[in-house]
Amino acid sequence: MRPAAASAVLGLALAVGAPTAWVLNRPEAAAGIPVEQALPAPAPPAGAGALPAIPPVTTRDAAPAAAPTASAPTRISAPSLGVDAPVDAVGIAADGQMELPEDVSSVGWYRFGPVPGTAGSAVLAGHVDDRVQGPGALYPLKDAAVGDEVVVTDAAGALTRWRVVSREVITKQALPVERIFARDGAPRLTLITCGGPFLPEYRSYRDNVVVVAEPTP
Repeated sequence: MRPAAASAVLGLALAVGAPTAWVLNRPEAAAGIPVEQALPAPAPPAGAGALPAIPPVTTRDAAPAAAPTASAPTRISAPSLGVDAPVDAVGIAADGQMELPEDVSSVGWYRFGPVPGTAGSAVLAGHVDDRVQGPGALYPLKDAAVGDEVVVTDAAGALTRWRVVSREVITKQALPVERIFARDGAPRLTLITCGGPFLPEYRSYRDNVVVVAEPTP
């Protein structure tokens, strides 16, 4: 059985449809530090040696747990890119892939991962375009530059502000999955859409555009 994070990343290949202006405005492959360097390192496995470590048994206090203080994201904006879109909480589809909103003008937040602003990598992903609907909300992600501001609004109306530190076009099979879906480490906002050449036989793009941002003071 695959862990949820590893299965979820497969859904990033689902930005199907027809290529729009991508091939006419192909972005530079990277900006800033490498994505893998910008993302939190995955937690090391418990134990070491030839045999796999046995996961520790988790115990819970009988007392009720305190209600979480972090609220789900509901909107994302990046003024310099012209991005301003609603955010929908998404999970994993029946085929084991990360769900994405059918409406390309919306962005999906992977609800089984971190909330933006908490420890780990909060993942927001969306379609780059669609044959009928046209360019998606994250289509401009290909032009993200180091220093661009991204603002996330949560359900309580609170804002978290982020600064882009990395943008990279990565072949889907080479995505650093464990880092993209890290649940611990420094807070990071990871934005993903499709990119690279369109492959008609798969009705999808070959690559993903991955943008990583860190919180601003």
